[in-house]
Amino acid sequence: MTLPYFHRNDGSLGPLALAHRGHSLDGLENSMAAFRAAVELGTSHLETDVHTTADGVLLVFHDSSLDRVTDSSGRVSELSAAEVAKARIGGVEPVPTFAELVSAFPQARLNLDVKDWNSVEPMASAIETQGIHERVLVTSFSDRRRRAVLKRLSRRVASSAGSSITALFVVLGPVLPTPLLRRLLLDVDAFQVPVRYGWVRVVAPGFIRRAHRLGIQVHVWTVNDPVEMGRLLDLGVDGIVSDRLDLLKEVLERRGEWV
Repeated sequence: MTLPYFHRNDGSLGPLALAHRGHSLDGLENSMAAFRAAVELGTSHLETDVHTTADGVLLVFHDSSLDRVTDSSGRVSELSAAEVAKARIGGVEPVPTFAELVSAFPQARLNLDVKDWNSVEPMASAIETQGIHERVLVTSFSDRRRRAVLKRLSRRVASSAGSSITALFVVLGPVLPTPLLRRLLLDVDAFQVPVRYGWVRVVAPGFIRRAHRLGIQVHVWTVNDPVEMGRLLDLGVDGIVSDRLDLLKEVLERRGEWV
């Protein structure tokens, strides 16, 4: 059974266009303006990240500190929500709370990267409180952190493998029997991977075939070149994470695959 998260706006299945931290050509990543722009372009899926303030407020933000993308500084986990609220992404946009994102875009699917252990409990609590199990995919580079969120939930949500399980699948997937792979990947619904990890090519036909045989989707990040987008779609990937949703939309429209 395909989980609701993997359906597009019209309920259909097909290649997903995941807006990486929203859509902003001005560098306003993970801002409400960027998410709004992505939704207005027509995507059903927003990729984003979560961190938690010192007083327990779950924020939509990628970095552990404010320094890179805002006009303020300091580690998010050491600041209060009121202190973070004074910061502006690119000098103009406030840092959204997770609650604000969920409320503003009630139809959007949310691809949530849990960035630190401090956010495990708040993330699980937010999913439970807001009843958005069908709308989210939980992921993290850490499989332990990802699973810590999953075990706190009362209902199943979509989830993407972390680095260790993905590496195991890349290396041992070709030789391990399918029943064993199914047990190892019991809580994995997607692999969200780059085309390459260093010198290792990950997104190859064999990788995609093995994932699909297990009912697991393959989403590739972060792809901003239209030619590469087309090549990956021809290989049969199930989703593309991109900073250039506008270009990805054009590629999918030419293929008759944009919803």
